[in-house]
Amino acid sequence: MAYRILKVSSRCKLETQLNYLVCRAEKDTRVLLDEIAVLIIENPQACITGSLISELLAHKVRVIFCDQKHNPQGEISPYAGCFDAPAKLYRQLSWEKGVIEGVWKEIVMAKISNQISCMRRHGFPPERIAILKKYREETVSGDSNNREGQAARVYFNTIFGEGFDRRDELDSRNAYLNYGYSVLLGMVNREVSSYGYCNLLGIHHCGPTNEFNLGCDLVEPFRPFVDDFILSNKLNPDDFKKDMLLSFTRECRCGGRTMLIQNAVGPWCLSVFSALNGGKVDSLLEIGFEDGGVGI
Repeated sequence: MAYRILKVSSRCKLETQLNYLVCRAEKDTRVLLDEIAVLIIENPQACITGSLISELLAHKVRVIFCDQKHNPQGEISPYAGCFDAPAKLYRQLSWEKGVIEGVWKEIVMAKISNQISCMRRHGFPPERIAILKKYREETVSGDSNNREGQAARVYFNTIFGEGFDRRDELDSRNAYLNYGYSVLLGMVNREVSSYGYCNLLGIHHCGPTNEFNLGCDLVEPFRPFVDDFILSNKLNPDDFKKDMLLSFTRECRCGGRTMLIQNAVGPWCLSVFSALNGGKVDSLLEIGFEDGGVGI
């Protein structure tokens, strides 16, 4: 099982040899391709060979490229991650609206549940937590009353203070959040591709320029894990990327089992696809903090 998240932060040459990724620098480093889940190329001066890119795609490795400011800028993924991708696309196009709206309701409720858990873990006021509990209980099919957005506003203003703005590029906390969310999205996108579904077609997100609408839907319950890590650690620009990557090797609860966050992404995505294909909304796995449970 692919489990390693690699970050390339120095000037080097990346190539492949005998089923290994080889990093040529002052000291050569080798990593078995089968072990890599995500490759993040942070240094724009790193060179990567075409043969390695081909092998990474064949091994379903998510490759994320960063810009001059070391922020994720784009990524590559295989056109088809499994043999029956065309059949999956036809199935995806036939998902029933009622089932889609029911699944989105469960995703929103799971996200708010984990936001509640995050707030409780850090001792925020019970009255603020009660607001999110109310929003979770009021969530309806398709979240037509936008309880997700209302909960997010209360949540961020609680954990980061009144006046916190997710659009403020000068706030370093947003840089940390964006990086963590981007890495999580890369993990989810990899699973979407490996299961053969079209990432362009989301069940809620429908951005005309967003190549990862479906991934943006499925990643939502995992976002509070990033928030929790930022609240738990004093991060600085020099090492927060490394620390953030390591944070995904923490444990969480997935379907009643304890597993690493990065290993829970696959089963969670598969449960969503099973629900959409089978029309059984209650088949979604529960995602929660390892010590906080779900649905608190």
